[in-house]
Amino acid sequence: MGQMASYVDGVVPEQHRAAYETAMAKLRAAAPTSNIAEVRALVEEELGAPLSDLFDDWEDVPIASASIGQVHRARVRGEEVAIKVQHPGITRAIESDLQNAGIVEQMAGVMGARRFDSKGMLEVVRKRFREELDYNLEAERLRFFADLHADDAFAHVPKVIDDRSTKRVLTTEFVRGLGFDEACAADEDARHEWARTLWRFVFRSNLIGGLFNADPHPGNYIFHEGGRVSFLDFGCVQPIDAPHRADAKKMHLAAMKQDVAAFHEAARGLLGTKPGRLEDAMFKYVRLTFSPLWESPFLITRGFAADCVEGFKEMSTLARKLKDHEVTPVDPNLFFINRLQFGFYSVLARLDTRVDYAAEELTFLA
Repeated sequence: MGQMASYVDGVVPEQHRAAYETAMAKLRAAAPTSNIAEVRALVEEELGAPLSDLFDDWEDVPIASASIGQVHRARVRGEEVAIKVQHPGITRAIESDLQNAGIVEQMAGVMGARRFDSKGMLEVVRKRFREELDYNLEAERLRFFADLHADDAFAHVPKVIDDRSTKRVLTTEFVRGLGFDEACAADEDARHEWARTLWRFVFRSNLIGGLFNADPHPGNYIFHEGGRVSFLDFGCVQPIDAPHRADAKKMHLAAMKQDVAAFHEAARGLLGTKPGRLEDAMFKYVRLTFSPLWESPFLITRGFAADCVEGFKEMSTLARKLKDHEVTPVDPNLFFINRLQFGFYSVLARLDTRVDYAAEELTFLA
């Protein structure tokens, strides 16, 4: 939650945002690290050999650390690699939290789940967090996203080193480039090309691949010359089933055509709403979030990203005031879409560039 609030516009009140972002900015790059002796022992246990036999030039000082694991640099057969290692004991710690209904309900409540199918949404939260502990699954996803975007020269997903990867250790090729803050300080042409690449990757993954990365954290992108972007960390990924994906495609195409009736029909199919005050509020909210397509070319600003968060809060507030028969039970599998949208728009807002997002989508929806 600290990581999200450190970059997602609209989560922290405007008068406190600058102070909060300064205080929490380090969470975007590094969480506390684990004892190196324990990390070494875990790697040797997982891979079944001494560290000196597994890696050349292993570096004890991690280059990054997040909530579940930390990353070390080394070499395998002469190739520079990044080794993500789970924090020792993290599985036990997370399972303890996930069994605590109060903690999970607070997490879901921040995202507006309390008034809807809270039980179903809590199970989705638990499932996604448990999946983040399985690096074998993440390796599968890395390969999936790499294959899906193989024909896009501007989207890069690091190669998995299979014989140095297990459930708790994930080794990939090492990627060098600009971090997010450096990218935001680049010239407008560079930022424009990166924003195009980011949009294509995210929505081609969603609408064509049927998977979306629900963690649009700024540290998960490495930026290169010519608009190329490397995409890291596929631990929190939400599947989109075929019926939902079909309705989502219709919404995107209707927004690009500015067809209100088709947009509402597709939104009703995706959200499962029924006529009434809540549906009206939902339509208003999703119309706002689709502005980058509806009004393309569009400049996503931090104010716009914050407006999306505020619109969601207003919709959730209305839902809490309505009677039970007036509330639509939203599919729990749509829970993480808001995390993607809020975070992704906040990332694009900091790149501060006007993009024809509709044209980018037509490259794969036409």
